[in-house]
Amino acid sequence: MERSEILKAKLGMSPIAWWNDDLIELSEDVSLEECLRQSRSAGFTGMEQGRRFPGSPEEMLPILKAADVTLCGGWFSGTLAADGDLGANQDRIRPMIELFKAVDAPCIVYGEVGRSIQGNRSIPLARKAVLSDDEMKAYAHKLTEFGEWCADQGMPLSYHHHMAAVVQFEHELDAFMNHSGEGIPLLFDAGHMAFAGGDVLRTIDKHHKRISHVHVKDVRADVLKALDWNTQSFLDAVALGAFTVPGDGSLDFGAIVQKFADYGYEGWFVVEAEQDPKKSPPLKMAQVGHKELMRVMTAAGYTVETQGFPNA
Repeated sequence: MERSEILKAKLGMSPIAWWNDDLIELSEDVSLEECLRQSRSAGFTGMEQGRRFPGSPEEMLPILKAADVTLCGGWFSGTLAADGDLGANQDRIRPMIELFKAVDAPCIVYGEVGRSIQGNRSIPLARKAVLSDDEMKAYAHKLTEFGEWCADQGMPLSYHHHMAAVVQFEHELDAFMNHSGEGIPLLFDAGHMAFAGGDVLRTIDKHHKRISHVHVKDVRADVLKALDWNTQSFLDAVALGAFTVPGDGSLDFGAIVQKFADYGYEGWFVVEAEQDPKKSPPLKMAQVGHKELMRVMTAAGYTVETQGFPNA
């Protein structure tokens, strides 16, 4: 498909490759500065927030500037599926909004932990919560309201569909998107949709207008195929190596990135691939992921931005 305009993309990483917030044993003993150095040396210009990041812009900005890296997002643990308490979630996210505005981050990733089993290794995948139609409708309306409020404060959300959470399957995402409004954009995660058995390309086709942020997570099909959803949990799957970086797994990122190019998506593509750093060294994985992404980005007609910290 020929284009007159140039599509621009930015490549980021999640620190989950170095330190896993849910499985501490899948973590390397590396500093934030070393994590940023390794990611930047592999070619990535952005990093999402992790638990070793400082909580104030006065501390964070010098670290980002020294590493020539932009903060390209970060996870907020929302609880609206459990309590529907808009005020409580607003109070918890307010400091994060102010921090992210100060460091010029593009968005906050809303991850639902209410009624979720993603952080509980003792509960198998088959026992995840399922919302009724009425519950999904109310939940989607509440998320829309929350997303609109965050945007009004100056920092948009991007909603992360996620394994073991209330919006996991393709049909659940379809229902959520149908009942929610443009006030809550979508973070599309190829790996989570593939893990859930969804059609990755079809999902992009359906929801591309609302996609504001992309996680390019790959999966190992052999690991997924061997999982027993009745006895094994999401964290079991992670520990077994269900996820990896593009170029090391089973998904066709050439087709995925081309699909985004066809719809004119511009913005962040973030490698978020939680796995055992002893089996899959983060720097090596970052290099593999960056090489594959540059290959498919170039083929799809993207120009990948090389500047890290703004105006560095």
